[in-house]
Amino acid sequence: MRKLIALLAGLIFGFGLVVSDMINPARVLGFLDLFGGRWDPTLGFVMLGAVLVMAIAWVMAGKRDEPVFGGDMPGAAASLIDRRLIGGAAIFGLGWGLVGLCPGPALAGLLVGGTSVWVFIAAMILGMGVQNMARSP
Repeated sequence: MRKLIALLAGLIFGFGLVVSDMINPARVLGFLDLFGGRWDPTLGFVMLGAVLVMAIAWVMAGKRDEPVFGGDMPGAAASLIDRRLIGGAAIFGLGWGLVGLCPGPALAGLLVGGTSVWVFIAAMILGMGVQNMARSP
């Protein structure tokens, strides 16, 4: 049941990305264009909506002793800030800022995003493979 709920949540998330046009790299790049005269606040509204929904979810989850669909409540995220975390965040941010895509919108836009989305997905998979090889002993 948990996997079915996770699938449903992912489908709703992907649908939201398509409806909000966040699969369009021009939207993201427009949001990042603060001083170029073409600033697009749409992504900010999407992020605000996501933060509000997540805040409500955390408040509701905090009042429960166990998850609705079984298992354990997740603990707090690790608080260690190290070179790997900063480096990964920097690489993610650079890629996002250069092409206007991150993994969620890219996967949601696979069928409608065109060749550039497929190239992004291929590069993302290659990058994950290189990272896994570099991390392996």
